[in-house]
Amino acid sequence: MQIRALMYFDELVRTNSMRQAAENLNVAPTAISRQIENLEYHFGAPLVERSARGVKLTAAGELLAARAGRTLRELDHVGQLIEDLKGLQRGRVSIYANGATVANLLAPALAEFSLKYPKLRFEVTIASARQAVEAVNAAEADIAMILFAPPVSGTKVRLRSEIHYDLIVSPRHAAADREEVQLKDIADYALALPDQSFGFRQALDALLEKAGLSPEPVFVTSSLEMLKELVLSGAAVTLLPALTVRREIEAGQLVAVPLAARSAIRTHVDLCVAPDRQLSFAATKLLDFIERFMRERQGGERKS
Repeated sequence: MQIRALMYFDELVRTNSMRQAAENLNVAPTAISRQIENLEYHFGAPLVERSARGVKLTAAGELLAARAGRTLRELDHVGQLIEDLKGLQRGRVSIYANGATVANLLAPALAEFSLKYPKLRFEVTIASARQAVEAVNAAEADIAMILFAPPVSGTKVRLRSEIHYDLIVSPRHAAADREEVQLKDIADYALALPDQSFGFRQALDALLEKAGLSPEPVFVTSSLEMLKELVLSGAAVTLLPALTVRREIEAGQLVAVPLAARSAIRTHVDLCVAPDRQLSFAATKLLDFIERFMRERQGGERKS
């Protein structure tokens, strides 16, 4: 069985069309059909059923489709490791990140890293924290960078950076000029918070319960952008790591008010990798760089 046959089959599964798969691979439709027939001969079972509406996978085809993509990605990964042995003349790193980590965490780190290693290429996919972890487990990503991580299993947390939360308010808010705020003060404000699937929200709820407080948020959302917009408009305050709204703070649009020590809330940015998969040299170098970048950025935030 040839790798090409698996590549053609994988593209056919993805497009559900002989013609479209042929166009994407820049080959004739007969070439796709011939490679599918080779696979069917190899496995001794029909893999697809052809009709005017496209192709439909048989039970055997479904079984192969579930494994062909991962097999091809693993072969690409082996190729990357071989390139490493040649001195990293070129390389590619696939990263999944949830939205909260992108603008002020991952983007500047990648920009600086790329200037140091201009021959490397990066593919960044924005997804939920859970989707990012699943992508690592399925070998679709080398690294998952996630904030507000849900409880997950199957991945290895390669690097972890502690994140401190501040009260984020409009400059017009009464708390904007305070040096710090207590948890009981926050309970009196109109709150916009992430939903309870987020690790931060679970930590906050536990602290509030311990303090005997039970504020009801005015707004609950899974969107960081929505939280920011609500605070920018003056409709609410929120709790976020200051570095996730660094741009707005520097522009004077938002203010980060530290929480008093007793009210401190901390979670982590996790850099996750697959536990059973060797990282390429490029991915390893990027992990090390992001760790240093995060420590320097976090240190600067706490001093400011």
